[in-house]
Amino acid sequence: MGLAVAVAGASGYTGGELLRLISGHPDLELGPAMAAGNAGAPVTGAHPHLTGFGDRTFEPLDTARLASADLVFLALPHEDSARVGAALPPRVPVVDLSASHRLADPGAWSAYYRTPHPGRWCYGLPELPGARDRIRDTRRVASPGCYATAAILALAPLLAAGLADPGDIVIVAASGTSGAGRAPSTALLATEVMGAMSSYQAGGTHRHTPEIEQALREAAGGRPVVSFTPALAPMPRGILATCTARLSDPATPSAALRDALAAAYAGEPFVHLLPDGRWPTTAATLGSNAAHLQAAADGHAGRAVVVAALDNLGKGAAGQAIQAANLMLGLPETAGLTTQGFAP
Repeated sequence: MGLAVAVAGASGYTGGELLRLISGHPDLELGPAMAAGNAGAPVTGAHPHLTGFGDRTFEPLDTARLASADLVFLALPHEDSARVGAALPPRVPVVDLSASHRLADPGAWSAYYRTPHPGRWCYGLPELPGARDRIRDTRRVASPGCYATAAILALAPLLAAGLADPGDIVIVAASGTSGAGRAPSTALLATEVMGAMSSYQAGGTHRHTPEIEQALREAAGGRPVVSFTPALAPMPRGILATCTARLSDPATPSAALRDALAAAYAGEPFVHLLPDGRWPTTAATLGSNAAHLQAAADGHAGRAVVVAALDNLGKGAAGQAIQAANLMLGLPETAGLTTQGFAP
């Protein structure tokens, strides 16, 4: 028998990906799978690809029952995650996949959210300096946002090495439609999405902006200023983030940027610097917990360019949450996860 883990918010896309990964994990088994709006409905009604859960139905949200698990994943809207997280006993390890507990600054929280600041938990990006030990030593982890994961992995090593100016960062990132969740929306209808790309929440209004700035400041020093523009791409899943920053020295060669990334992620199981000249594609990361990176120095503009690709439901959400849970439970960090995508 493996360790029993519970999922609150199991009927969403991220919840479904958590169920899929748990089903293939050698040391975990699924305990309560809760979905308040779908309580009593079969799991396979929301997730027909998860045939192994054909005998399971979603349970109503019950904090006391969640507390009986060895670890709880919260895949809920941020206001619900804050409420449920506060009600769970301190002894229960919790990984929150919402934004509820990512930000330390109440002012930054209030600028982007309309609820009281729930307080900060340990930030669950294991590849950041010192993060693994912090994750192992805590019972509360805030799993990073999908866009934030791509941008932070791309830029933190360059800023830490002094190769780029933290005060001039521009990020443009495209995400698949699953990043917007399952709530019905005209903008997400197939007729609206197919054959089209569209920007949204431009002008510094996207909620991942303060998260990116906070993590880059803590990992690399300085006071990052980020201009972030997200876009919706006509694909179900994946993120491609083009991250640029002004070079500290305009003469910096591409090789120096690649060397900084290679040094930062040497031995990392899930972050891959691609061979020189090969650029990331979302297709190569689908279904995996991998992030693919490539860098170049734009001497004409005097900017560092790092492109990151990952699966927004994998390394950007459920996979990363499993990675943190493994650390919290004393399991091998890579258990139940893969670096191999699927194709075509």
